[in-house]
Amino acid sequence: MNLVTPDFGLLFWMVVIFGLVFFLLAKFGFPVITDMVDKRSAKIAQSLKDADEIEARMASWKVEQAQMLEATRKEQSQMLREATETKARIVADAKAQAQAEADKILTEAKAQIEAEKESALRDVRKEIALLSVQVAEKVLRHELSDEGSQRAFIDQLVDEASQAQMRS
Repeated sequence: MNLVTPDFGLLFWMVVIFGLVFFLLAKFGFPVITDMVDKRSAKIAQSLKDADEIEARMASWKVEQAQMLEATRKEQSQMLREATETKARIVADAKAQAQAEADKILTEAKAQIEAEKESALRDVRKEIALLSVQVAEKVLRHELSDEGSQRAFIDQLVDEASQAQMRS
């Protein structure tokens, strides 16, 4: 038997066995294999479809994220503007309140100065009245017999009063 050129019987059985194996594979093997290939193709197609959907969602999320970021930035700038306005208003109110307080203190100080001035004037008037009474008392005590001695006495009292006032 030559392997390069087989006999007719060997060739016949090889064809029969090949046909039988092909029939069994076609009947039982190929449907399972093609079914698995179809399932795998469907799964790959579904995965590609899901990937496209995810990619579309990601694109829409990116758009939403950009919109949210822009809205957040606008809100942040609005809050900063409001905070600046509030700060300016608080500073202005504090300045106005401080000015009002300063004006009040100044008015009170002026009133107190005026009261002390009036009190000092009353004290001076009282002192003058007291000095006048003392002068009158001394004049009355002194002998009022002649006019020259009366004038000398009055000049002396005036000098004493002016020296007393200078000491005070």
